[in-house]
Amino acid sequence: MTNEKYMNMIRNNPYVIDRIENPTEEMQLLAVQMNGLALQYIKHPSEAVQKAAVANTARAIQFIDHPSEDMLLQAVRAGWNNLSYIENPSPELIDAALDQSGWAIKYVKDPDEALQLRAVEKNYDAIKYIKHPTPAVQLAAIRGNYEALRYIEKPTEEAKELAISENEQAIRLIPNISKEEFLHYLSRNVLVSKYMPKGISLTPDDWRNTFKAVLSRDDVPEDYVRNFITCNAVDLTPADKVLLVDDCGSKKARRITVDEKLTLK
Repeated sequence: MTNEKYMNMIRNNPYVIDRIENPTEEMQLLAVQMNGLALQYIKHPSEAVQKAAVANTARAIQFIDHPSEDMLLQAVRAGWNNLSYIENPSPELIDAALDQSGWAIKYVKDPDEALQLRAVEKNYDAIKYIKHPTPAVQLAAIRGNYEALRYIEKPTEEAKELAISENEQAIRLIPNISKEEFLHYLSRNVLVSKYMPKGISLTPDDWRNTFKAVLSRDDVPEDYVRNFITCNAVDLTPADKVLLVDDCGSKKARRITVDEKLTLK
């Protein structure tokens, strides 16, 4: 069979290179230029063939026994997930992958806290690929999105509180909440009252005592007071809420309550 017939066969199907005995470099180059993954069927490819394969399809890096650092960097820059084909990647390769996606931390063995932070600050849910994230990493992920809490096996109390402060729906991501824990979170975000777990029953005094402790503070958060006044899930009538603020609220709480009532009018 003539060389040109072989070349035409390769143009039609680059994988046919596997059935050609002792293909020339020209044939090899054509095959990988058509489809870089054809490299897996070429024995002892030259550097030129390797480069052409990676240039066509970065995933071809997995079929190169001892690729150069430059070739590895080219592959990772073409797609962060190509880091998965690299054993013991250098810091430069890890940097290139994390610049694209925090999910690349999945392919980094025993990443230090600095790398973990880079990952979750890029993509909050990259924390699902981190075993035993440090408290700082947990907080960084939750600042990105409260739903990071669902991926943390053993969240710190500070992480749970931050998640609930960020969004009251985070309460649904915390299993087996006791009554005492719920009241604690209620003091952090009044809107968790909309998602009170089944099996928890609060008395009128439970509601009042929790709110008194928060509303009496000179530094009570403004949004807490406004949410307290407007949230329908709170088991107090609108009149009872105002009376509670009048009886035990700080000056700041009373001022915000008056402003909120005027706004509602």
